[in-house]
Amino acid sequence: QVQLMESGGGSVQEGGSLRLSCVSSGSSFSAYCMAWSRQAPGKEREGVAAIGSDGLTRYANSVKGRFTISKDTAENTLYLQMNSLKPEDTAMYYCAASPTVADCVSGAWRANGMDYWGKGTLVNISS
Repeated sequence: QVQLMESGGGSVQEGGSLRLSCVSSGSSFSAYCMAWSRQAPGKEREGVAAIGSDGLTRYANSVKGRFTISKDTAENTLYLQMNSLKPEDTAMYYCAASPTVADCVSGAWRANGMDYWGKGTLVNISS
């Protein structure tokens, strides 16, 4: 069983930055496909970024060039550095994990196909 706990959300002005963190309990963090997803009010949850066990990263087009996903395997922590934030980035952000390595390649992370989810951290961007 994997437990995920996000932190780092908050309210910032447009153009600002935030860094989200997700601490994972349980084993095999380094071997998992890890991802961040978000859900804006009235919208479906969407994948934002993913990082595989090999360290390769993938991003949604809407955040490419502005967000960076990374992980610290020694600390079992996943990060999402968010720069040049826009009002449309306002959402609840979720950390997700899957023991299926292919989920990072197949795009399952985009379609909410991950196995474990955190409770989320709220990000609010004002214009």
